[in-house]
Amino acid sequence: MAPNEGYAPPDPDDDYPIIARVLGEALLRGEVERGIFCCGSGIGPAVALNKMPGIRASIVDNERSARDAVTHVDVNVITLGERVIGDELAKSCVDAFLGAQPEGGRHERRRKQIGDLEPRVEPRTLTTADSTQGMRRGV
Repeated sequence: MAPNEGYAPPDPDDDYPIIARVLGEALLRGEVERGIFCCGSGIGPAVALNKMPGIRASIVDNERSARDAVTHVDVNVITLGERVIGDELAKSCVDAFLGAQPEGGRHERRRKQIGDLEPRVEPRTLTTADSTQGMRRGV
């Protein structure tokens, strides 16, 4: 389980690609198994996270998508848009995501095919300056 890094009120000076990278790097280093990224729409962080080899992020806005994202594709990050879903639905999505496990069979075969599409490069390690630039506080 990922540690709870707390809540910070939205700030227009926060850059979601930087925060997403910190989360992605924590996943790649094995510090956390899964991640949850909340922002206005969930779109930008999902795009940014999916640029990182080994990260599989999905925007979810319902319980079924949250569950299927894991059971079918084995996503390791979900993104939630606070302007899209309410608090109770977001909690249900998180519960579905955290409670799901990847399924075998055709889903396993397809996950391998998806993995074959990933470039085989090692992500650059962030420095402290990189990981905090564009953020009011660390993630």
